[in-house]
Amino acid sequence: VQLQASGGGLVQAGGSLRLSCALSGSSLRNLDVAWFRQAPGKEREGVSCIGREDGMTYYSDSVRGRFGISIDNANSTVNLQMNSLKPDDTGVYSCAAGSLSLNPQHMDYWGKGTQVTVSS
Repeated sequence: VQLQASGGGLVQAGGSLRLSCALSGSSLRNLDVAWFRQAPGKEREGVSCIGREDGMTYYSDSVRGRFGISIDNANSTVNLQMNSLKPDDTGVYSCAAGSLSLNPQHMDYWGKGTQVTVSS
């Protein structure tokens, strides 16, 4: 079982980044996928999640309207398109698999994160 996040980097405020989460392992096949982020000194925050079968999506209030989550089941990849980035979006972004939820306690598997830094 493996979840591999990629696509982070340094971007100016107002810019965009696209994160990808590559999924591998049969145990992940029926699990939904979510993105979380954690800024220094802050708790982990659920950003967005997507249902593997029905494509249902949810977003936190802080990113709704700016971020878009999508899934490519053929390639077992979940993408997070992040637009109109703000300095408050800075943090380590991780993908996880579990229930369709923004609660980290509802996740069963975690990948290593990728750093996103938004400069003002």
